[in-house]
Amino acid sequence: MWSNILHRFLTHLIRRGELSVTYPDGTQRIYGDATGGQRAAVSLHDPSLPRRIVLSPDMAVGEAYMDGKLRIENDDLYGFLGVAIGNLAEQGQPWFRRPLEMVQHLGRWAAQFNPAPRARANVAHHYDLSGKLYDLFLDADRQYSCAYFADPGMSLEDAQTAKKHHIAAKLLLKPGMRVLDIGCGWGGMGLTLARDYGAQVLGVTLSREQHRVANERARAAGLADRARFELMDYRAVEGQFDRIVSIGMFEHVGVPHYRVYFDKVRERLAPNGVALIHSIGRAGPPGATSPWIAKYIFPGGYVPALSEMTRAVENSGLIATDVEVWRLHYAETLRHWHDRFMANVDAARELYDERFCRMWRYYLVASELTFRLNRQVVFQMQLSPVQDAVPLTRDYLFDSGQARRQAAE
Repeated sequence: MWSNILHRFLTHLIRRGELSVTYPDGTQRIYGDATGGQRAAVSLHDPSLPRRIVLSPDMAVGEAYMDGKLRIENDDLYGFLGVAIGNLAEQGQPWFRRPLEMVQHLGRWAAQFNPAPRARANVAHHYDLSGKLYDLFLDADRQYSCAYFADPGMSLEDAQTAKKHHIAAKLLLKPGMRVLDIGCGWGGMGLTLARDYGAQVLGVTLSREQHRVANERARAAGLADRARFELMDYRAVEGQFDRIVSIGMFEHVGVPHYRVYFDKVRERLAPNGVALIHSIGRAGPPGATSPWIAKYIFPGGYVPALSEMTRAVENSGLIATDVEVWRLHYAETLRHWHDRFMANVDAARELYDERFCRMWRYYLVASELTFRLNRQVVFQMQLSPVQDAVPLTRDYLFDSGQARRQAAE
């Protein structure tokens, strides 16, 4: 029965490209027409897989790939996920899966309820993995967010540097300004703002590993008097700051806490201050997190729609002074990360195991193709309590040296 339901599901879904599926009983069926898309072939090696895929495709396919129960011909993960994600973006779910999707959507508030203890545990799940793992695929500054490919031929290192200075330009920094970095990672952004722009930076993170590394880097660079990093929830920060920056952290806040988040940004921002919030976003309406991503990669995480962010901003008393949408920059970033990870996959196996490596590769490839094929983007939202905190045009952003010159004045 479940094989027949899966057959109907795939007949509805695969319209562009071609997918060959060998079922657990040896039956082979081909879906699509091989026009305008990729070809892929998979075999299912567990009798329970048809049922599991129908009930929860994301979870079942991701776990089966990790466990070797779904095998892709030539291990062409890009080809398989390209067919699957591309068609899902075009066709959507069939009618018989929509009630299940609705239940998942309704349950997202409980899944994303992130009080401080739960938020700390969620962060530890991902960011307190071995630091050696991140060294295998990130740039030397450990920028674990979207790079800015101002030139398509940029290296990952140059594109991450460009991202930091593009954000610094939007912050309109001057020496001595107090900057709060919410979700500071391993300290790269905060150290850049302290070193190159003369800012006094407080970075906060819930990751013990990131907290340790960020402070070690500040001491090694002679910047400990200008860049300080605390193991602290953003909701516990006191005082006011001239500037607030948050890169790749808003995805972990959770929809139930959006109002609290932007209220805190407003409370901590000086009367004429500027904040820059950089977050992955969805170009479509609100949705729900992939169950596989929530279980294995980012528990409690959610990619917001712009409408969800702006509603919370409107209620906070902040004004959106600029909103920029980055489209394929993260796809390019993830491609770099994937290629670096696979070049060092033997070292990753020594840290963890083969199942972990398959999980991590699946995460990187699925994420990249979601940006390329399924309306996922990055939002940069510049905010202030007042309308005249930033120039009236974007011209100040187009002069790459202006921000540093302003910092030197």
